[in-house]
Amino acid sequence: MSLGPLIRLSGIEKTYGHGPAAFQALRGIDLEVQQGEFLAIMGPSGSGKSTTMNIVGCLDTPTKGRFEFEGLRVDMLSRDQRALLRRHRLGFVFQGFNLLPKTTALENVELPLIYRRAPAATRRQFARAALHQVGLAEWGHHTPAELSGGQQQRVAIARAIVTRPALLLADEPTGSLDSRTTDEVMRLLVGINQSLGITIVMVTHEARVAVYAHSVVHFLDGRIDTVRLNPESS
Repeated sequence: MSLGPLIRLSGIEKTYGHGPAAFQALRGIDLEVQQGEFLAIMGPSGSGKSTTMNIVGCLDTPTKGRFEFEGLRVDMLSRDQRALLRRHRLGFVFQGFNLLPKTTALENVELPLIYRRAPAATRRQFARAALHQVGLAEWGHHTPAELSGGQQQRVAIARAIVTRPALLLADEPTGSLDSRTTDEVMRLLVGINQSLGITIVMVTHEARVAVYAHSVVHFLDGRIDTVRLNPESS
């Protein structure tokens, strides 16, 4: 049962540059993402999907339009206010894992809690719980170099969910993985979405990855071309 939209984009436009050199990356995006939804975003390079992801992730701002997150007008916030929203309500997973190479898996997962100035004991407790959630409870003392690519992405996912964000943004989360590990990571994301109720918005180029989502939005030339429900998703 839907709890209402977590994200609402209304008439979102994004233009880079000025005058004859201006490039309009987004040309009026209208999109709602419901709480608890798992949404995949697809489209060719330059279609606007990454720009949209950056705006939803509070890493960029629209040139025009209205962006609401949990009813809050994000497009009206200052840079510092957007940073606070990003820190407290969002989690990020990237293709390249972005783990600190000389720190352990447990210490990598603790990082968002350090930024929140959580006590050391609390950080350790929550980080261990997040590693358990992704099936790496026994690997906390290993550094990224001692982990496989799939394990590194699991650590990155644990780091993204350790604060229990309302929204998890995944940018090509399986782009560096083989097909077997891709399926393992996607099943993990589906489990997190279902068991923790964390909304997931994922950018992917792979149709076989998009089938794990509830619905798929296809971008083309800065606009939403199609939106379809995914009958294969559970």
